[in-house]
Amino acid sequence: MLSQFDRHWRETRAACAEGWDLLRHKGPGQITFWMIALVVGAASGFAALLFRLAIERLQAALYGTEDVSTLATFASGLPWIWVLLVPALGGGVVGLILHKFTPDGRVRSVADVIEGAALRDGRVEKKAGLASALCSWITLSTGGSTGREGPVVHIAAMISSWASNLLRVDGITGRDLLGCAVAAAVSSSFNAPIAGALFGLEVVLRHFALHAFAPIVVASAAGTVINRLAFGDVTEFVLPGQTTVEFYLELPAFFLMGLVCGLVAVLMMWAIFWSDDLGTTIQRRLSLPHWLRPAVTGLMLGAIAILFPHIIGVGYETTSRALTGTLGLGEAMLFAVVKVAAVSVTMAGRMGGGVFSPSLMVGALTGLAFGHVATAIVPDHSSAFTLYALAGMGAVAAAVLGAPISTTLIVFELTGDWQTGLAVMISVSMSTAVASRLVHRSFFLTQLERRNVHLAAGPQAYLLAMFRVQGVMRPVTAEGAADEEACLRMMDQGLYLNAQSTLETALPLFEKSGVAYLPVITRTEPDGTPVLQGALFHVDALKAYNRALAATAEEEHS
Repeated sequence: MLSQFDRHWRETRAACAEGWDLLRHKGPGQITFWMIALVVGAASGFAALLFRLAIERLQAALYGTEDVSTLATFASGLPWIWVLLVPALGGGVVGLILHKFTPDGRVRSVADVIEGAALRDGRVEKKAGLASALCSWITLSTGGSTGREGPVVHIAAMISSWASNLLRVDGITGRDLLGCAVAAAVSSSFNAPIAGALFGLEVVLRHFALHAFAPIVVASAAGTVINRLAFGDVTEFVLPGQTTVEFYLELPAFFLMGLVCGLVAVLMMWAIFWSDDLGTTIQRRLSLPHWLRPAVTGLMLGAIAILFPHIIGVGYETTSRALTGTLGLGEAMLFAVVKVAAVSVTMAGRMGGGVFSPSLMVGALTGLAFGHVATAIVPDHSSAFTLYALAGMGAVAAAVLGAPISTTLIVFELTGDWQTGLAVMISVSMSTAVASRLVHRSFFLTQLERRNVHLAAGPQAYLLAMFRVQGVMRPVTAEGAADEEACLRMMDQGLYLNAQSTLETALPLFEKSGVAYLPVITRTEPDGTPVLQGALFHVDALKAYNRALAATAEEEHS
């Protein structure tokens, strides 16, 4: 027993010594990084707050109302020509900005932040990002039917990119700072500290590594404090009375509603993508200039808003009406369909904004409609149909974002209702299970997939695109280089790689050809004749790929 005690005592002393050494050498570094996270979080929180206030100020000025929270009701009494022209003018300005400051006429949003986290060491574009923020501000202020979370997340990502470049940090630290900025922006925008932190981890970083958790929580708390200093400790939506579930008979209804909401989310995403493709086709056939596309879109939105002013802006007034049950079955269904159409038109027109707020509205309307039907069928064993609106809001939003955890929590924090957790969780789990089978996991990852950026499949797919052949090959003058004559013969057979190609192209070619190496060429001669630069060996490509996989696994599990 004594020897065993001595052994445990020595192990304890060794562990304490190791812990003290870690604290002494790395503790100050960690504390410094947390302070940086706090500063980045505060800056992102202020940016989100200023963006929200800027939208409200311009919206109030253009539509002539002092209370933008009831803009839909107010706009219904405005002259129809004003409701028609304001979005059209906004779209015209957006088109000119995008034409001048972006290479592709596309607004940057959450998908670009996810891409930056995965492929660009936590960095995003700045010039195009600033133009996108300006376009989103104008879009949301002039009647665009989108949400503010997309531009807010990208603005925060620009702040973290600036900080990462200033500090010259590596990929892991850059990604952690990006997660901090996004978490603070989301928490400041929605007064949702828990959901903001988890959004940064679940949606942007796409892992829950412990090394990232503490600084992201610090930044998220900073963003929330900034929101509450401006608006107080209040929720975005106020629910009437208490919502309770009639256990256990009512739970199957929430399973079924989750399936319905998953399908609605998929239809919403398909509608956006289909509209984008249709808009591109029409623009190409009519030879319309790129800058004119948002202006035409704004005119279409104005025409819709004349009859359905609830589509204007983020739509929190309509979402509140759904959550409080002041809409009937027919109104809820019609408003949901029109909102999906308006969001599709806005996004297809290359105007600014995000999809989170629209998905909240569509989800609340879908849940309310389902609740009207469910409570009418079994009135004696049903809770209030507004509970279905609450669960539906989370279910559609979670399926669109591909983020069941953070969306469940953000619904609770937006409403302050923590008593209906089981109903919301069931609906969210079913909707995300359905939607993830029909799209590439989420709206954002499907957007990237349509650009041939393959993040949905995981690191094993997208890491290959990060390595240029030129950086992995052995030059013709290097030790162990491939035989030059053999390379020339392979080139004559059409078996070679371009120096700017990636391992995503190279590895399938290795598998198909069965060779040990492939010639790497550039076309620098005036007549375009290929020039041999070296050779990419199969073993070198696999080694680079394995090192990247190991580094990713270490980051995600540290």
